[in-house]
Amino acid sequence: MKRIDCRGLACPQPVMETKKALEEQDAGEVVVLLDNAGSKENVRRFAESQGCRVSVAEEKGTFFLTIQKGGLNRSEKAEAKQGQVVTDLAIFIDSDSLGRGSEELGKILMRSFLQTLEQSETNLKKIIFVNNGVKLVCAGSEVLEDLLELNAKGVEILCCGTCLDYFGIKKDLQVGKVSNMYEILTSLIQAGKVIKV
Repeated sequence: MKRIDCRGLACPQPVMETKKALEEQDAGEVVVLLDNAGSKENVRRFAESQGCRVSVAEEKGTFFLTIQKGGLNRSEKAEAKQGQVVTDLAIFIDSDSLGRGSEELGKILMRSFLQTLEQSETNLKKIIFVNNGVKLVCAGSEVLEDLLELNAKGVEILCCGTCLDYFGIKKDLQVGKVSNMYEILTSLIQAGKVIKV
């Protein structure tokens, strides 16, 4: 049995630590300690999506998730897999922050999204950056390291040339290639699934 303490970790770290522990653990159980209900649900859903059986106990504000690898039967596994990404994913990013409201929070969320994406196993083929999103691929961006890692893993990164010119930052491009609207449109049409962030 492996035990990991994820108390105090911000989203998405508890899920990523659980993923790592499950990959390292050939069989048996992994026990995850958590200190908030949101992380408990995120880890539970992730483990079940991987075909694991999960039981939850709570004691003095700490959640104990006991995860058994391979614990689900065939129909439970099929049900758990229904929400997973399947093929040829493209991600379309048109802002340097995620969501509406607080710009500061939006930048934190975008960084978290890209870090999680970099650590996840998906069939991600392309990330397309337009408008304010092109600032993420240029010098000074807080997410450059994650984007460089994704690019090194074979993810194609397309950056709108018109947008780079508009902001006067084409010379600052650090990852990906300068693209055009025809290539961007073709990439979106050919993708099996597109997620707009």
